[in-house]
Amino acid sequence: MKIVILGAGGRLGAALVREYRDKFEVTGFDRAQLDLSDLGGVREKLRKTEFDVLINAAGFTKVDLCETQPDRAFLINAEAPRILAEICAEEGARLIHFSTDYVFDGEKRSPYTEEDEAAPISVYGESKLAGEKNALVAQNGNLVMRVSWVFGPDRPSFIDAMIKGAQESERVDAIADKFSAPTYTHDIAGMLPQFFDRDVEGGILHFSNAGQCSWQEYAQWALDCCHDAGLPLKARTVGAGKLGNMAAWIARRPVYSVLSTAKYARLTGGSPRTWREAVSDYITRFYSKK
Repeated sequence: MKIVILGAGGRLGAALVREYRDKFEVTGFDRAQLDLSDLGGVREKLRKTEFDVLINAAGFTKVDLCETQPDRAFLINAEAPRILAEICAEEGARLIHFSTDYVFDGEKRSPYTEEDEAAPISVYGESKLAGEKNALVAQNGNLVMRVSWVFGPDRPSFIDAMIKGAQESERVDAIADKFSAPTYTHDIAGMLPQFFDRDVEGGILHFSNAGQCSWQEYAQWALDCCHDAGLPLKARTVGAGKLGNMAAWIARRPVYSVLSTAKYARLTGGSPRTWREAVSDYITRFYSKK
């Protein structure tokens, strides 16, 4: 099977390339090789490339910058997926397009299902929702995979910033009143091949590690795991911050954006492992060696 992965230089894309390069015929493009803001270049390069599955793990993900650069956000996050869907329709290939929990407004207090109405409260969320619709409009079995709080070894994320802060300072804080679920790139890579076949149901699908937490709980568990692994930390506890005090942030964030994985369990017969297990595994694999 021939797989093309866009965003190969990013946190998720790099994990997918590493996981699949020995199992499939993989072509990865990073931003320097294929820039989604250059729609003509995207058409030209992909039409010269044979593939059965096109995975779009690229995007304009800087949430606050999207507020000040909305045209660029919609070009990369919305228009580019439309072009990718058109090319996949021509190729007879499946598009797997990654989206986000930020398509929801955060007003709900139970996990969001694929049937819940999306109502984004930021330009980033609006652009990603438009991209979802454009990815699915070709009606050729494309799949939109929504994920949340993605972490992994290929590019630093929130969890790495917290660990670094705890190594360098005696005090670290994280927001205690915003809730979602972390998603480990290793687990995304492990489950995704089930959906490479175009005969498998398309549409929208949620995936994250099981459970839910605040950023404070997430960070505290990471520090606990580091301590158990014998890593030296100056800070052992994570202080509680408030979402409303993040004055430097421009974009609004959903307070609650936990994704239900009930549909995933129904389709696959399996459930994701808990976020605590995934974080512990990550720290054991990539921090215990440092």
